Amino acid sequence: MTEPLIELKGVSKAFGSNKVLDNIDLTIYRGEALGIIGPSGTGKSTILRVIAGLTNPDDGEIYVQGIRREGLIEDGGDAVGIGMVFQQAALFDSLTVEENVGFLLYQNSKLPRSQIRELVKEKLDMVGLPGISHLYPSELSGGMRKRVSFARAIMSNPENPKEGPEVLLYDEPTAGLDPIASTVIEDLIRSLQCTQGVCSTYAIVTHQDSTIRRTADRLVFLYQGRVQWQGTVDELDSTDHPLIRQFMSGNVQGPIQVVG
Repeated sequence: MTEPLIELKGVSKAFGSNKVLDNIDLTIYRGEALGIIGPSGTGKSTILRVIAGLTNPDDGEIYVQGIRREGLIEDGGDAVGIGMVFQQAALFDSLTVEENVGFLLYQNSKLPRSQIRELVKEKLDMVGLPGISHLYPSELSGGMRKRVSFARAIMSNPENPKEGPEVLLYDEPTAGLDPIASTVIEDLIRSLQCTQGVCSTYAIVTHQDSTIRRTADRLVFLYQGRVQWQGTVDELDSTDHPLIRQFMSGNVQGPIQVVG
């Protein structure tokens, strides 16, 4: 295994009386594709937000390339850039695709508008969406909106290349998509990592079997706020762990408590 890039040590997080993360240890290694799986409501999205520096844990420590993070991402830059792709794409409906993808550059750089447009075009080409800069999110399909959110997440400022994302965090990127659109997104995630050399490290939260198998190499299984199992994708079919067996089979009978 290569060097640890992001490490969570004893991380806990509660919302009111609901303890979502309970003393979690988690490591993301440079260059790996980590899948975070488990039943709904077990803290998967919360752990991504903690890793991204959008949510502070109640307890525990977070290290990015060996340097302990203090506070949220806005309180001080991490040693590496971290980008996040949200479940619902989180595009601004009143802005065009160009304005969405180039949002951070328009807001926080001194680059001329013409250069930002070229950078946006480059990123849209990378995600397979040329010629749509002028459109609004409402004019796009669900899969297209997801890809636009990818283009925004990988945008970097040439004036400060070190701030560009080296790690991408995907929160249910194929949720709500049909099987063909899901395959397009899954292929894109791998392409950005392997073929195009963008964001070679990523963590992905997903429930979808095809997405688990096609985008992840190593898996961690969360349940009741804790890491209950770790292994490779190949081990999903060979492990006797009762939580994994129930989760992958969709059986309502087993140690996972079915809500409702």
